[in-house]
Amino acid sequence: MPSEKALFAGGCFWGVEAAFRKIPGVVATTVGYSGGTVPNPTYEQVCTDTTGHAETVEVEYDPARVSYEQLLQVFWENHDPTQLNRQGPDVGRQYRSAIFYLNAAQERAARAARDALAASGRYRRPIATEITAAGPFYRAEDYHQQYLEKRGLAHCHL
Repeated sequence: MPSEKALFAGGCFWGVEAAFRKIPGVVATTVGYSGGTVPNPTYEQVCTDTTGHAETVEVEYDPARVSYEQLLQVFWENHDPTQLNRQGPDVGRQYRSAIFYLNAAQERAARAARDALAASGRYRRPIATEITAAGPFYRAEDYHQQYLEKRGLAHCHL
């Protein structure tokens, strides 16, 4: 069975990537930018919060080993989906919570998971996660790829 891809944004892409890299069945991860209007943006451009892009992780996975629904669970558990345009100390639309779906099945699964989480009572504030069709995904600069892993770090913020 061929691998599939999923796109998730949940704040600083270094931490999101590190969370997904630990999951059995994840074949590869790539950090980059999605959801914006500027073609081939640089990190510096995205940091200005003017391109519309979110720091995004492209997750390539083996659906025989891990389901999209399981990846959604990892996504929800590794950031605060009630924060609008921020995660922790990182502020701006580039740090928004977003799921960029690649097909109708991913859209249905993402919306169902969001609705179940909202109904669970786990959060007092509403879920702010954007669920939209994926546009182009632009790979980030090489020094951002597996950034935390290269530095022996487990997460972005202490």
